[in-house]
Amino acid sequence: MAIVANRRSIMTLYSKSLDIHSHRVRIVLAEKGVSVEVINTDLNDEDKLEDLLELNPYGTAPTLVDRDLVLYDANIIMEYLDERFPHPPLMPVYPVARAKSRLMIHRIDREWGELIRKIETGKAAEAQAARKELCRDFINLAPVFHTPYFLNEDFSLVDCCMGPILWRLPKWGIVLPPEAKAINKYAERMFGRDSFQASLTEAEQDLRKVEKFEMA
Repeated sequence: MAIVANRRSIMTLYSKSLDIHSHRVRIVLAEKGVSVEVINTDLNDEDKLEDLLELNPYGTAPTLVDRDLVLYDANIIMEYLDERFPHPPLMPVYPVARAKSRLMIHRIDREWGELIRKIETGKAAEAQAARKELCRDFINLAPVFHTPYFLNEDFSLVDCCMGPILWRLPKWGIVLPPEAKAINKYAERMFGRDSFQASLTEAEQDLRKVEKFEMA
């Protein structure tokens, strides 16, 4: 493992062009202004895939290499980057607020992750039911969007997790209704950030060109 890691003198991210978790990490890197080599693992490059498997026994993206350190869980990578590059900070200072942020990220992964899986890979009826449930969840969540960012005046790691999901709604055939106006405004703030725009791959930029339709 160390052999591959030590070949690289700059930070390297193995990433997939449409992967939500890879997108999270790319947002953090852009927010921190970190110089990084991004290796797209969508391409069937045997050498790159062999390197990735040597670094990460699961062969998954995102995988971050920082000299002799190899990390391969998106949330672990994000927190590492926030500690490694402390400015601007992307986690609250106080332990209670930090714990709440971690809990929200856990809920996003646990509750919405399964819905997203069904939307992207499930049968038609299952996918449509998941779309409706995800839309309802956003409607129910809308009242808490009374701060510029998610439950916070400042941009945080929670926003790095929310942004990629909101960006993909057109791809999934979801348009949030008027009741979720606050979330749409939040999304506009997110998408307008330089770091968010810098994080987008060409494939992700194309997602917003997909025709949308209202949920029944």
